[in-house]
Amino acid sequence: MTDIQDKPAWKRHAPLVTIGAVALIGAFTLRDTLSFQTLAANREALEAFRDNNYLLTAGLFMLAYVAIVGFSLPGATIGTLTGGFLFGLFPGVLFNVLSATLGATLIFLAARLGLGDRLAAKMGAGEGMVRRIKDGIDKNQWSMLFLIRLVPAVPFFAANIVPALVNVPLYRFFVSTFLGIIPGAIVYTSVGAGLGEVFARGETPDLGIIFAPHILLPILGLCLLAALPILLKAVRGKKGL
Repeated sequence: MTDIQDKPAWKRHAPLVTIGAVALIGAFTLRDTLSFQTLAANREALEAFRDNNYLLTAGLFMLAYVAIVGFSLPGATIGTLTGGFLFGLFPGVLFNVLSATLGATLIFLAARLGLGDRLAAKMGAGEGMVRRIKDGIDKNQWSMLFLIRLVPAVPFFAANIVPALVNVPLYRFFVSTFLGIIPGAIVYTSVGAGLGEVFARGETPDLGIIFAPHILLPILGLCLLAALPILLKAVRGKKGL
């Protein structure tokens, strides 16, 4: 079997370049289309189509969400809200989490195909700070992967790219992404599930709700749990000096 890295450079970089090109085009062409206003304007048509074609609606929604995340298009938050609006908290949150995970995996694979293996090899062969950073990630992969998913300040795109550049195994990336985005997905899906009342009042949803203390503090608690193995290793390492 031919090794992936033996392929011509243009073949290895083509998926990542395609994602970048589609993301750039989408940033200019879809910014005003994938919006709360569009959802509000088409809510009755969407509900009617869902009621008559539930499974088809679920399939089309998930495909659209995978494309939004996989090509880094604007509208991921609106996609999550739409999942809650159309399908309720459950199975809406399941559709949202699975779709976002599959889309993130597409970016991860494209980045690893084009850059990951070679960059990881260079980092592993290097010395000094770069080597220590890679070694630190390698020793605490599960904790680091959960942390970058749970911390609200970490951009979703960066959380997809960085693991590919340090050669994280696919199954670890998939599992940590699926589980790590559940808390945030529950919050925004629940907001989407209540959009009917928001529409009735002519208001817009409060997307800053994730930073409310009663929601943010439990998420930060999960971050602390994810970081605990790293902290314990650091403490044991100091005691061993």
